[in-house]
Amino acid sequence: MKNVSIRIIFAALVAAAILAGCSGKKTAAGGHEKVTIKFPTASASGALYAVGAAITNVWDTKIDFVSASSQASNGGIDNLNQIADGESQVSIAVSSNCYQSYNGTDSFDGAANKNLRIIAGLYFNPNQVVVTKKSGITSLSGIKGKHFAVAAAGSSVEGECKNHFTAAGLNYPSDIQTEYIAFGDAADMLQNGALDGAWIMSGIPAAAVSQACSSGCGLVGIGDDILEKLRSSYPWYARYTIPAGTYPGQNADIATTAIKMTMFCNSTLDDETVYMLTKTFWENVDELGNAQRNLKGLTAQDAVKDIAGLPLHEGAKRYYREIGVSVD
Repeated sequence: MKNVSIRIIFAALVAAAILAGCSGKKTAAGGHEKVTIKFPTASASGALYAVGAAITNVWDTKIDFVSASSQASNGGIDNLNQIADGESQVSIAVSSNCYQSYNGTDSFDGAANKNLRIIAGLYFNPNQVVVTKKSGITSLSGIKGKHFAVAAAGSSVEGECKNHFTAAGLNYPSDIQTEYIAFGDAADMLQNGALDGAWIMSGIPAAAVSQACSSGCGLVGIGDDILEKLRSSYPWYARYTIPAGTYPGQNADIATTAIKMTMFCNSTLDDETVYMLTKTFWENVDELGNAQRNLKGLTAQDAVKDIAGLPLHEGAKRYYREIGVSVD
């Protein structure tokens, strides 16, 4: 009878192991205590919220010791502050904000977070300079004296305008007739001729840019000379190409600049957890790309590039090394 009981218990353990293996959940070697991942994103109506929701859903369903959920927030700066304060565990922001947080500059003056670590560089947010044909603008320097929308005062997009126009030799904002409005409002003004141009930072194709180009507007490129000037002060800038045909009437590639969106955490999040987060993200990146356009076509090889020289988390490094991606 005793032997029968042992056999029944053994069979039950085997069955449980088989079911666990079929569940699709991943367990860290040796087991792991439960980890809660709060993932702040941006406005609940914005694209970043949907990106965060897709990522946390994969983690929550496929890593059995992780309970992950996305949350609305006030965007990148808020996200970085939440990570620094320990209110949240993983988030996303553009690499420029991450660099500023790590080094304690700009919005993070006096509050450097040297514990900030990158999990992965994701996708690029390209700068797009839209102008009317009648304006005659063909370069950034040609915007001098023109009526131009630079987004809301103090916004990250206005910061892009300041950086780029300064690199192009303009005195910002005095050399430009600035309009402090969002691109959605600017698109209507471009169509009726009330503006000469406007700046937007967004993934492509952007609906508002398509709308403007449909009415005869076009894109102005940003050359290598300006990119190199930018990089001398701001190491997060990367070259980006808007392929021909992205927008109505766009018959040629447009060279511009971009900043990479990055996923990050603190070094205090343990290595095994970050390893599993990284591994599960990349093993399911095709599924994520089908759910969210911004995540489509991402590669682990590119994830360690254009991240402003910021340090990767040791757990993420472990995964990248395993798949042959150089991180040293």
